[in-house]
Amino acid sequence: MRASVIQLSSQDDVATNLERMQTLVAHAAKAGAELCVLPENFAFMGEEQHKREIAESTEDGTGPITKAVVRAAKENAAWIVAGGMAEASGVVATPYNTSLLVAPDGRIVARYRKIHLFDVDLPDGTRLLESNATKAGEGPVAVEIAPRDGAPVGLGMTICYDVRFPELYRRLQERGVRIVTVPAAFTLTTGKDHWHVLLRARAIENQVFVLAAAQHGRHPKNRLTYGKSLIVDPWGDVLAQCPEGEGYAVCELDFAAQDRVRASLPCLSHRRM
Repeated sequence: MRASVIQLSSQDDVATNLERMQTLVAHAAKAGAELCVLPENFAFMGEEQHKREIAESTEDGTGPITKAVVRAAKENAAWIVAGGMAEASGVVATPYNTSLLVAPDGRIVARYRKIHLFDVDLPDGTRLLESNATKAGEGPVAVEIAPRDGAPVGLGMTICYDVRFPELYRRLQERGVRIVTVPAAFTLTTGKDHWHVLLRARAIENQVFVLAAAQHGRHPKNRLTYGKSLIVDPWGDVLAQCPEGEGYAVCELDFAAQDRVRASLPCLSHRRM
């Protein structure tokens, strides 16, 4: 299965962000991608009040953000993991940060609502309190997707800060996933030291492919994100990585090679806890 990670530099103009997203998904699909992962905040990065205003229900599929993702999936006959978007939660002040899985026929197959919220004071003075404007989700999500050729494979969904909580990834592995997606808007401060390390660790310890799509560059309120969207294999090798700026990376996910890794180093069957 060929998969891609899309790298964006989203701003506070939803229409422009969605247009750019659709263009890059189309390019990745032309390069053979059957699965495209979008970064966190792919549709909007800006003031929290505006984020609350654009939060939409994903149940009926009529919101502009959901419609744009569904359209991209259908036009490109691709599975899309739609990063993290503001989804109405029933409480206006705190929408969910939700990752949608959309099938090639436009069906919304799964929703993962971010569990771990990013409340931190960083060494560079940046203070981020995601819980002030976001409602936490309640549990992990693992589903099956169908490659064009071959048997269905399990996919686990996470978002950004989740990558620091290995117990979530172990729960997903226990549900039989082969792929874990990590849409992100990792800060420049933490990304330069932790991004590759954490993603490779989650891949190695669970013997899964990790697809991490990231924001890159400067955003409103002078927020800086690290980028380096990448795909890691179950051995921990980086198979593909985006350069600076917007773009995408595409590579083949070899599930037979994954089986060989799991057979030759059967640590998952050696667990005692």
